[in-house]
Amino acid sequence: METVGVTSNKQEVVPKAIGEFVAGTMGGWAQVVVGHPFDTIKVRMQTQPSPPIYSGGMDCLRATIKGEGAMGLYKGVTSPLAGIGFCNAVVFAANGFFQRLLQSNSSEPLTIGQKAIAGGLAGGVMSFLNCPVELLKVKLQTQVSASAVAGHKPYTGVFNCGVRTFQERGLTGLYRGLGITIMRDIPSFWAYFGLYEGLKSALVYRRLGVADGSKSNGVEQFLAGGFAGISAWLTAYPQDVIKSRMQMDYRYKNTSDAFKALLQESKGGNWRIFFRGFGPTILRAFPANAATFVAYEWSMKAMGL
Repeated sequence: METVGVTSNKQEVVPKAIGEFVAGTMGGWAQVVVGHPFDTIKVRMQTQPSPPIYSGGMDCLRATIKGEGAMGLYKGVTSPLAGIGFCNAVVFAANGFFQRLLQSNSSEPLTIGQKAIAGGLAGGVMSFLNCPVELLKVKLQTQVSASAVAGHKPYTGVFNCGVRTFQERGLTGLYRGLGITIMRDIPSFWAYFGLYEGLKSALVYRRLGVADGSKSNGVEQFLAGGFAGISAWLTAYPQDVIKSRMQMDYRYKNTSDAFKALLQESKGGNWRIFFRGFGPTILRAFPANAATFVAYEWSMKAMGL
């Protein structure tokens, strides 16, 4: 992949914006396949009642496999496969767009800080796609037939869940939690793309003595992508807990109401309630995002970009 601001004589096989979109889709699919089981555990830990059902991530894993089989870990996977592939395509394309926008009045390569800003702006764009996709995913992941609320017919799949949510709540129902999603995604993607570019350049510098991320190899991309995924969640996890609760439970009127309810539930303001499911999330973050960036970079290279 070419560094923004560096002129190249290489002829592009496809326009760069289209290439970023396609490569982003490949990265998104890789992320879902690797990371969805971890995400299911995370969501179930986040949304369990008080007192909690599960004593920890491993307990939740064992209970899920025992009660629903291994495929229980992939409940709701259709939504992110269709949605996160597209959302990832949008965020990578948006990131490229904002990088070119920041580059437009300068012949100098972008700084790591500027690339981080472009990533944050791309995260703001992604929020509008991410919110309904994650809402359907959360609804399906937290639906366990054995404990279904009396009178509530279980969702048969992502399409059924989407149609029924729209029928019952309208478009606002699908975009429930949008505000907290934006508050999560802007700092998250600021850290995500910023650390990825910075660490990739640092690893290349260690190997070649030149801080040029475009010269990175697969191992360097894997490591940079994995740590970038961890940094993204470190800046965004409490917001994600609030978002999951809002999307799962309609008792909460807004973000502030969900935040106050969680504080009350924490019995004395214990901040740990905002990090429920953090272990599975961090375990997922490294391999899932390492796979994302390796797939993205490989796809860009395959398209001659």
